Amino acid sequence: MAEINLFLIFLGSIGFDLLAGDPRFLIHPVQVIGFYIKKISDYLINNFGQNKNILFWGGLVVAISTIGISFGLGKFIELIYLQSRNHFFGGLLIFFGLSSCFATRGLISSVKEIAALIERKEINDENKRIIKKKVQRIVSRDVRSSSMKHLLRSSTESLSENSVDGIFGPLFWIFIGIIFMKFSIFLPGPLSLGFSYKAISTLDSMIGYKYDNFRYLGFFSARIEDIVTFFPTRLVLITLPLVSSKINEFGSIIKKSYLDGKKYDSPNAGISEAIFAYIAGIKLGGKSKYKNEIIEKPIINKTGDNCTGEKINLICQLILRLQFLWIIIFVLIFFIISVLI
Repeated sequence: MAEINLFLIFLGSIGFDLLAGDPRFLIHPVQVIGFYIKKISDYLINNFGQNKNILFWGGLVVAISTIGISFGLGKFIELIYLQSRNHFFGGLLIFFGLSSCFATRGLISSVKEIAALIERKEINDENKRIIKKKVQRIVSRDVRSSSMKHLLRSSTESLSENSVDGIFGPLFWIFIGIIFMKFSIFLPGPLSLGFSYKAISTLDSMIGYKYDNFRYLGFFSARIEDIVTFFPTRLVLITLPLVSSKINEFGSIIKKSYLDGKKYDSPNAGISEAIFAYIAGIKLGGKSKYKNEIIEKPIINKTGDNCTGEKINLICQLILRLQFLWIIIFVLIFFIISVLI
């Protein structure tokens, strides 16, 4: 019974994120996680910036402690809820906790707003400044000197890559946690795995870079993120064509996306960008500025069109359709396992 209640809370939290996003009256876990990561990382860089070994092993401490605290908090709330026989307050904590692990509404609305601003007929200097500020919030590259065309591409790449980090990765691991709960309440559950994944994603986005001191400090964080995002990314690769108009090209699209995507240094980012690029018929990759360095990423779908607001809206629709498909699949798997056990 407890597992069914958890599963219903899980479904409700997805719906809440789609309708309301992140409520402003609640402190988001990412804010707390980010504060902790920044304080320790700044201390290590400011005091041991010249010592690569300390930064390297210090990065492991930052990663393990951040993930451990996040996991422990989630597990503590789960145990309170389950051992109190589904107490309402505990259920509420899990509900809002799980909802905070998803970023569907926030991600989609942010990118749609940027696309709408860019595609206005008249763009003055003030509008350009506002657009660049909004794009900078969702990308790690430097967009201060970017053209409107590049800003659209940057937003599209962020949308396609972060759909895994912010939507499908949490969905996958939270569902795994619900399945674990059917065997023992002391196994990792939905909130503990959801919080852990969010911590790993935040670590990667804050310190998982390959330049300056972050090359050493963020090494373990980036590798851990690669591992935990591996399966969700590949599930997106093989399921996204099912909710598109190109389902009849299923095999060829997956093959092209995989071959283009694995050219990226990241084993996940390239694949998630590629599958959306091929289905939406757009070209991604190319030159981008990070700090003071110009990095040229491999071109994905070189015969595709340039990114437009229409293509962004299509990708947003694909994300919502795929999320719905995953929920249907998870419901079926959950009830099949419930019958068998």
